[in-house]
Amino acid sequence: MTIRRLTTTGLTATRLTATRLTATAAAALVLALGATACSSDGGTDARSSSSPAAPGTGSATGPGTSAAGVPKASGPITVFAAASLKETFTDLGKKFEAANPGARVTFNFGGSSALATSINSGAPADVFAAASPATMKTVTDAGGAAGEPRTFVRNTLAIAVPKGNPKHFAGLADLAAPGVKVALCAKEVPCGAAALTALKAAGVNLTPVTLEQDVKGALTKVELGEVDASLVYRTDVRADAAKIDGVEFPEAAKAVNDYPIASLAKAPNKDGAAAFVAYVQSSEAQQVLTAAGFQAP
Repeated sequence: MTIRRLTTTGLTATRLTATRLTATAAAALVLALGATACSSDGGTDARSSSSPAAPGTGSATGPGTSAAGVPKASGPITVFAAASLKETFTDLGKKFEAANPGARVTFNFGGSSALATSINSGAPADVFAAASPATMKTVTDAGGAAGEPRTFVRNTLAIAVPKGNPKHFAGLADLAAPGVKVALCAKEVPCGAAALTALKAAGVNLTPVTLEQDVKGALTKVELGEVDASLVYRTDVRADAAKIDGVEFPEAAKAVNDYPIASLAKAPNKDGAAAFVAYVQSSEAQQVLTAAGFQAP
């Protein structure tokens, strides 16, 4: 009897142990299958947010999102931007690439009107940042923008003069004095249109010795000593403070330029374009822009 009880106990224990092992194995199998299913559902998205997509296509399943809420980007992104944005956008481009290791931002800076003409003529670009709504309108009217352009900064004019302001200019009226050589932007360019508005508000008539195709050209004329002054954006004066001085004038408040930005309808990298436009409007980018002298929209 004793032996029989031991055997029975042993068999019971064996059966209990087998039952526990079977349950454990089944649970492990369920967990393994669940893990495999999760991996199959989310693996593609995880790879697409960290791996560069083919150039010009964006991510394969749509962009991811950064902690700041700005869409992630990959591939080449071409940005056409007003010349007055050169310093700040170059800086923002580096920051954007650092946050999006798979992205490569290339800029084409120039007069907004010339850039708009290039876009409307089919030049490949993903983003357009103009120095005036009127210039952006030439692109939107041609169906070149993807969605509504957004104003991201504003800018005002200042008088650029050689270091030390040797002719002691104090306002726009001084620019009309006999013998004073002044450079302006062409009227088709936003800085030129703004200059004409400010001069009209001041009741000043002057004949410039040169009309430049972008604000950097007008600024360079002062740097080289070819003119006594030029009307440029205050942000350009600040960016070139080592070489020139600036004189502010009250009529500048009558000629404030809004800067709109938009993704382009024929953008080769639509996801990248959307991500860069979103980044320019982010708080981080706005801090860089306002530090350079731009006004918040």
